[in-house]
Amino acid sequence: MGSSSAFIVATIFLTLMLHESNAQLNSTFYANTCPNVSSIVSNVIQQALQSDSRIGASLIRLHFHDCFVNGCDASILLDGTASFLSEKNAAPNANSTRGFDVVDNIKTALENSCPGIVSCADILAIAAEASVNLSGGPTWNVLLGRRDSLTANQAGANTSIPSPVEGLSNITSKFSAVGLNTNDLVALSGAHTFGRAQCRVFVGRLYNFNNTGNPDPTISSSYLATLQQTCPQNGSGTVLANLDPSTPDSFDNNYFTNLQNNQGLLQSDQELFSTTGSATVSIVNSFSSSQTAFFQSFAQSMINMGNISPLTGSSGEIRSDCKKVNGS
Repeated sequence: MGSSSAFIVATIFLTLMLHESNAQLNSTFYANTCPNVSSIVSNVIQQALQSDSRIGASLIRLHFHDCFVNGCDASILLDGTASFLSEKNAAPNANSTRGFDVVDNIKTALENSCPGIVSCADILAIAAEASVNLSGGPTWNVLLGRRDSLTANQAGANTSIPSPVEGLSNITSKFSAVGLNTNDLVALSGAHTFGRAQCRVFVGRLYNFNNTGNPDPTISSSYLATLQQTCPQNGSGTVLANLDPSTPDSFDNNYFTNLQNNQGLLQSDQELFSTTGSATVSIVNSFSSSQTAFFQSFAQSMINMGNISPLTGSSGEIRSDCKKVNGS
C-alpha cells in the first residue's frame, strides 16, 4: 500500500513539474529543434533594413501590440475570418501597424530550415530583440516557447492597447492590467527612440490642444514650429515625423533627453516628464543621464512584456502561415 501511494505522489509531482515547465518560457527552447533561429530572423531583418529604415521600430511595435491583447500569442497577425474580426483593423492598428510582410519572410525562411517548429508569437519576440540590437541597442536572451492563438480579439485591441492621446494615468492602468509597472512603462516608452509617427496622431497638440485654442504648452517653441511645418493645419494626416528628432534611426537614450527639452513627439511621451509629481519623472532623468541604466531596464522590461500570458505546452498551435490558423 505504502509503495503504491508513494508512486501516486511521485506521479502527481512529475505531472506538476511538467505543467510548470510548459508554462515557463526559456531561452534554449529551440536549441535542438531550430538552433539557427536567431540568426535566420536577424538576417531577414538586416535585409529589410537596407530598403526600410523604419522596419525595426515597426517590428517591435507588432510585438508590443500583440502582447497587450490576449497575451503574446501572435493574434495580431491573423487576418479576419467568418468567426472573428482581425486585430489589424482595430483603431490602434488600422493604417498604422506594418511589417507583416517581413514577418511572413521570416516565417518562410524558418519553415525552409525547420518546418513546423517556430511559432509566429516567438518570431515577434525574436524580431523585436534583433531590431533593437541591429539599431545599436541592447541585446538580451529572448525567452521562447510561446504558441500561436487560434483566434483574434479586435474588441480587446480597441480597449487594451495604450493610446498616444490618453493621459498618463490611463496608460499606467493599461500597463498595470498586464502586470507591468511604472519602470516598465518608462523603459518601454523608450522604444520611441526610433521610428516614425503620422501627423494625425499628434496634430491635436499643435494648434488646439484639448480645445484650448492654443498648442500644448509642454512642446518647446522651436520644436513646435518645426512640427507645424511638417503637419500644417488641415494638412495630410499620414505625413510622417521622427519620434526622436535627434537620432531618428538609432536605439539610444536620446529620447529621454528630448523629453527633458520638451521635445517629446506624442502626448504620451511628453507626459512622462511633464506630469508634475509623477513617479515617471525621476525615471526619465535616470535614463537620460545613463544609457546603460536605460538599456538594462529596457531589456528586462521587454522580457517582462514577453511573459504576458503566453500559450504553452499543448495550448494553441504552431501556425505554418502567420496570417491564418492551420487548416483554415
